[in-house]
Amino acid sequence: MKREMLNKNKNNVFKIFIIAFFILVIIIILRLGYLCLAGKVDGINLKEFADKRNTTKEVLYALRGNIYDTNGDVLSQTINSYTLIAYLDESRSEGSKKPLHVVNKEETAKKLATVINMSEEKILKTLNKKAYQVEFGNAGKGLTELQKEQIENLGLSGLDFITTHKRYYPNNSFLSYVIGYTKTDDDDSMIGELGIEKEYNDIMTGTNGYVEYQRDLNGYKFPNSNEIRKEKVDGNDVYLTIDSNVQLSIESILSKSEEESNADWIVAVVADAKTGKILGSGTSPTFNPNTRNLTSYLNPLISYTYEPGSVMKTYSFMAAFENNPDFNEKEETCQTGPYEIGDDTIRDWNKTGWGTITYHNGYTLSSNTCVVNLVKNYLSREKLMEYYKKLGFGSKTGIDLPDEYAGKIKFKYDVEVANAGFGQGITTTAIQQVKALTAIANNGILLNPYIVEKTINHDTKEVTYKATTEEGERVASQKTVDKIKDMMWTVVNGDSSVATGTIYKLDGYDLIGKTGTAEIANPKTGKYYTGKTDYITSFAGMYPKDNPEVIIYVAFQRSKNSSTLSNTVKEIVKDTAKYLGVFEEDPEINKEVTTYKLENYKGNQIEDVAKKLQEKGVTYVTLGGGSRIVDQYPKKNTLINTKQKVYLFTNDSSTTMPDMTGYSIKEANIVLNKLGIKHKIYAESKVQSQSISPGTVITSDMEVELN
Repeated sequence: MKREMLNKNKNNVFKIFIIAFFILVIIIILRLGYLCLAGKVDGINLKEFADKRNTTKEVLYALRGNIYDTNGDVLSQTINSYTLIAYLDESRSEGSKKPLHVVNKEETAKKLATVINMSEEKILKTLNKKAYQVEFGNAGKGLTELQKEQIENLGLSGLDFITTHKRYYPNNSFLSYVIGYTKTDDDDSMIGELGIEKEYNDIMTGTNGYVEYQRDLNGYKFPNSNEIRKEKVDGNDVYLTIDSNVQLSIESILSKSEEESNADWIVAVVADAKTGKILGSGTSPTFNPNTRNLTSYLNPLISYTYEPGSVMKTYSFMAAFENNPDFNEKEETCQTGPYEIGDDTIRDWNKTGWGTITYHNGYTLSSNTCVVNLVKNYLSREKLMEYYKKLGFGSKTGIDLPDEYAGKIKFKYDVEVANAGFGQGITTTAIQQVKALTAIANNGILLNPYIVEKTINHDTKEVTYKATTEEGERVASQKTVDKIKDMMWTVVNGDSSVATGTIYKLDGYDLIGKTGTAEIANPKTGKYYTGKTDYITSFAGMYPKDNPEVIIYVAFQRSKNSSTLSNTVKEIVKDTAKYLGVFEEDPEINKEVTTYKLENYKGNQIEDVAKKLQEKGVTYVTLGGGSRIVDQYPKKNTLINTKQKVYLFTNDSSTTMPDMTGYSIKEANIVLNKLGIKHKIYAESKVQSQSISPGTVITSDMEVELN
């Protein structure tokens, strides 16, 4: 009986086990079926999970487009940037025939200190950290190709580099407010923050690509596996109307003007009178976009608004001529001297006036009260405002730069109208002055100024945008233009007894223009400052008179030297005219002197270029001890004669102080700016001595004085 019961229990257990087994199998089958049909576990897509586990995606970063001047010289470009790292863990060298980690830390620290801006002691402290690998802070970031090469040549083990990209401005502070700068966002993308970099950010940015492929557990791509690739599209290149030769001249001259005048700011612009192209735009102070040492984020060319002063008298007279075709400025007279309007008294700059004079002389003597009579007798508030706006004042010019200001052309009461006639109580910008001058240079037709010449596809070289001269409406008759030119000519070239601008006269250049002096309003009180130098002085002109080719506008705020403005204008005119071939200072050139066009020497070996220049009889100066030329002055395509010097800058790894003895002020400025050497010049014409000896290696904290 007991045996039967035992066998029966065994059979029951076996049956239960068999049933449980089959139930488990059924559950597994059902689960597998569910997974096959649903493809999810706990909300996770198994296919996507597997794909992500075995698939890698690499970003193909698009290069930002470059910025060039009109001659094709690079002003802004994207270059490789390197971050130095050091491997400290010995395990990195396992299985390798040569060490892949830092072996001799003391030697490494000593040698590295000669290349990166970090002391030997701090480098050694970094190398002694308990870590697999280390970086060297800011001193090890942003290294150039040359610095990377120098470190590699040290022959040290355990050093490596992380490659990234950065924006580089090879000419430092050159044209900085126009070019602008970029910043890098969290995704390592470059974003334009100022100037052309900002205005053309989308065009220059390009589109990133990617590549996707399958990999094994070790991270290697499966052989013969398919990949998905989307190619990157590099950003377009932007070409400016700026001519670097004109720009270099302007910046060199402004550097000296800044020292002489100690002005709050200076703006100088040179434009092609027949097209509206901006050939050069200099400002002081400036900044280096590589270091972004800005004191202001406003471009003085387009964003400084200020009361323009007597340069506006030109346009007041144009308005009077246009509204009164029979008005004869050489016969009609005006009464100068104190002029009362209600409780206000308007005075001339000499406080007393000149009695009764012709309107022609009222302009050339820059009489405020004569302009008050002009507005009263030949114009009205509506007509004056309408004409100012017709010329573009009070509106943005639309030049291809960001953050342009419109200025303010508002006047209602009689005294405001009178003040506006001679440029007080209203505000304009430098670029608006250039635009208005184009109407005089083009027989009454207004042109829109522009600074971008074209954009080009970086890869295909296809022109994607081409600027053209944009003519506006006719704002003046030929008769009006001729009268204005005649008066502007007298201002500069007439008798000093009836003209305010004879200090600007340059024999043979046929420069015409109008001077301006405006008081500066206190933005808090609205009243004018009363200090001895509390003025904005300016000159607006063009040359030659009969067929103007170049427009020039220069303005200073609070200049401490009254002659600096005229010297600045004359130097810019002479340099620009000579370069553009508008005027030859010495037409009787010695027959032994020959003229030729400079080639592009960048990238060539110094000995090859030296041989070419020697064959032409040209004097050249080599700066740096490198073997290859990285820059030159003057630029390619410049017409020079054999009396002029050519400066060749080489790929030297360090900056050494050149011998500046005998250099002109302009030459010294250009050379030292190109080399990035901080300097002050106290010479009047030629350099006779310098505070740092030739051959001295220059560091960032050094500044040379030239006497």
